[in-house]
Amino acid sequence: MREKEIEKKLTLEAKKRGGLAVKFVSPGFDGMPDRILLMPGGIIAFVEVKAPGKHPRPLQLARHKLLRSLGFLVFILDDESQIGGIFDAVQTT
Repeated sequence: MREKEIEKKLTLEAKKRGGLAVKFVSPGFDGMPDRILLMPGGIIAFVEVKAPGKHPRPLQLARHKLLRSLGFLVFILDDESQIGGIFDAVQTT
């Protein structure tokens, strides 16, 4: 499955759960995750979407670490089977 297809399934699941998975573009601050999850109750999390078996680049890992240090949840998604678990984790925080 391609990264684009996984991203689409993430977006559809967010919508089913009453939220949004918006594409995130940050000019001038490279390495930020691909999607921001905006969920009911003001919950915000970040998702880095990768093709199956692919891994984040070092700069992306540094951004993930920064976001986590600020208290945000950050997930790496490379398989559609992980989507439910991501939303479960986000919605139980």
